[in-house]
Amino acid sequence: MSAGRRLDPIALQVMLGALRAACDEMGAVLVRSAHSANIKERRDASTALFDAEGRMAMQAEHIPVHLGAMPSAVAAVLGEDHRSGDAWILNDPFAGGTHLPDITVITPVFSGRQRIGFAASRAHHADVGAREPGSMPSDSRTLADEGVVIGPTRLARGGRLDRDLLDDLTGRMRDARQREADLRAQLAANRTGAARLEELADRMGPEALQAGMEETQDYAERRTRARIAEIEDGERCSRDVLEAADGDLGVALRAAVTGEEVLLDFTGTTAQHSGNLNCPLAVTLSACYFALRVICDPDVPACAGAYRPLTVMAPDGCLLNARAPAAVAAGNVETSSRVADLVLGAFGRALGQGTMNNLTLGNDAFTYYETLGGGQGACADADGPSAVHVAMSNTLNTPLEALELEFPLRAIEYSLRRDSGGAGAHHGGDGVVREVEALERMRYSLITERRRHRPPGARGGSPGTPGRNLLNGVELEPKASGTLEPGDRLRIETPGGGGHGTPGRA
Repeated sequence: MSAGRRLDPIALQVMLGALRAACDEMGAVLVRSAHSANIKERRDASTALFDAEGRMAMQAEHIPVHLGAMPSAVAAVLGEDHRSGDAWILNDPFAGGTHLPDITVITPVFSGRQRIGFAASRAHHADVGAREPGSMPSDSRTLADEGVVIGPTRLARGGRLDRDLLDDLTGRMRDARQREADLRAQLAANRTGAARLEELADRMGPEALQAGMEETQDYAERRTRARIAEIEDGERCSRDVLEAADGDLGVALRAAVTGEEVLLDFTGTTAQHSGNLNCPLAVTLSACYFALRVICDPDVPACAGAYRPLTVMAPDGCLLNARAPAAVAAGNVETSSRVADLVLGAFGRALGQGTMNNLTLGNDAFTYYETLGGGQGACADADGPSAVHVAMSNTLNTPLEALELEFPLRAIEYSLRRDSGGAGAHHGGDGVVREVEALERMRYSLITERRRHRPPGARGGSPGTPGRNLLNGVELEPKASGTLEPGDRLRIETPGGGGHGTPGRA
């Protein structure tokens, strides 16, 4: 960018504030317009704005695994013919998506005839038509087992919704009316973002807006490079496992810091497998982006420029760069968490619970999905927080009042799992206990991790306590599914975080 096109620092900060506010407003519209508890209560949804070239310009502080992978969704439609009032929909993990319940809606934004950007929203829908209610099966083998696959498709043209397409998609999912309501909430969120971007272009001029977005990317890159330069050059390695039904799957990382750049090389990771812990590359990138922000500068503007100093290598066909039609339901939620763990562990961090503790319940009348918080790893100067979502998840919980009001479930216990955090100079955070009782016949599906292996500590800190899943007091495998009869009780005890430092040496 030429010096003559640069915005002055005050104007740039005003523009950044306006973009952040627009993304936050998009999120508020989506949450308040949605019908499912999954979005309106748990807020399992994310929003972002992109420039005309499809580069992320700003995001709300929503779900890390959504946001880091969303640029791939915009890239999937970038080359299409776009007009004002159009909207695109997709969920295909191998064409810009993450896993099938996460449906993305993308809206191009225009100032007059000039395209100035895109507004995008991604939300985890309570069902997308899999055999297992809730579309999070623990035992899926191919993508087709996980629900309706939507390649990049035009949902609206010139402001007119494709009613036939919408009916066809939602008609293959449980509770079609709720699915349509949530999709309309995403469209409303995108319209809000588009309107705010248009207002900025009217106020600043389209050219100045584009120049400001480019300068933001450059600024984020400079800040990230400056923090990387403070890290000692050299290679750091880490290894970990994922707890598949038929045994552990190894994942490996070589992290190389050279000057102002970072290379994350996952060569040595297990090949994609026949279960659903496979990860599309977009999700692996998302976890790497998150970890880089944690290590470098969490306050850097959340845009594409922050990731320019990062190179990610994951061999084609491995667990972290799976090929279609691999099943990926658990890859988005659990494998992404392990990728973040690998990076953070390589740089000496005590690790958090390392799982989203995915619980899905349902039948033909309802679907309920929950991710449960746990313990975060301790830091060099503080204990780890307890009962929080860690790493790639950032949702709320479903309040017990809402759970009992909307679903045929009774809450038996929701408490802190005391002393589950690892000991150390600073203790890891504690997990939680959540136990529910079925009031009618329903299916359950559990996709969890850190049941066989404890979250590691750092610098002499002890690992956290592993999690447990129990049905009527009998322990279940990390990945399990089955049927609950009325009166059955399902109990989840989530892992604690690793401690930091040798105990007694604070």
